[in-house]
Amino acid sequence: MKEFIVGKNDAGQRLDRFVGKTVPLLPDSLLQKYIRLKRIKLNGKGAKRDTRLSEGDCIQLYINDEFFEKPREENSYLKIGKPRVTIVYEDDYILLADKKPGVLCHSAGQWDYNTLIANIQAYLAQKGEWRPGEENSFAPALCNRIDRNTGGIVIAAKNAEALRIINEKIKLREIEKYYLCAVHGRPDPPSGILENYLFKDAVKNRVYVKNKNEPGAKTAVTEYRTLRSKGPLSLVECRLLTGRTHQIRAQMAYAGWPLLGDGKYGSERFNKNYDEAGQALYSYKLQFSFPTDAGILNYLHGKEFTVDSVDFVEKYF
Repeated sequence: MKEFIVGKNDAGQRLDRFVGKTVPLLPDSLLQKYIRLKRIKLNGKGAKRDTRLSEGDCIQLYINDEFFEKPREENSYLKIGKPRVTIVYEDDYILLADKKPGVLCHSAGQWDYNTLIANIQAYLAQKGEWRPGEENSFAPALCNRIDRNTGGIVIAAKNAEALRIINEKIKLREIEKYYLCAVHGRPDPPSGILENYLFKDAVKNRVYVKNKNEPGAKTAVTEYRTLRSKGPLSLVECRLLTGRTHQIRAQMAYAGWPLLGDGKYGSERFNKNYDEAGQALYSYKLQFSFPTDAGILNYLHGKEFTVDSVDFVEKYF
């Protein structure tokens, strides 16, 4: 049990809001539940959540110690009462999650508990598959990342061996990633390979396409094929043969077919005709192809996984 005395600057606040600020890792659902169960007391007695506090009041909290830790990415899962994870596939070793556009894979610079990894960790902890108190160092981790405004399949490893193997297979390019994108215009030719060089400006978080190699530039290769066209838009499938920052977005724009909704590489004049918050790009399919040994994950060899639906495909095609 921990006690807090309400100071002058905190007087007048509601009980639930005071506790929420004092114990930032406590999920809102648990906070309200603990008030009802009188595990949160005001001057030794139960109180309603909207009770206004006075200077000198004593708040007694019968709450587990881990909720009083300083918030950081590693304990963000504690804040999540109801995990939000769209599962494409799950077994004892890995979990494939369909990350929605707008969701961060990890927190970006400042504490953000509503990330994909925090929700996955909360999901596994709440069903008892991951027991943080019994682990010395390992926590479920993401093996690949997708930009905030791009959706698609992200691989999470449930144990250290699976994490090591998947990371190795990604490095060896034994996991194929396929993307869908909606582009302006009709690619000509309708299928082919885009190959050039990308130079990354880390300050601007932008890449520039170069036709010739130069210091700092890296080879970028994307295989594409047009699936269908409708009006001014075309639906294109891309397969990454290299994995560079903003590769598809930059190369497609450079080729003359910018992605719908792409505010960085796309056409503002074209985008203003559509109400899209981000680029129409989705990592919709994964294929596992292991020509080399994959240990405990050998069973994944030859398997393919796809998301159930992609919003911009249903909307425009």
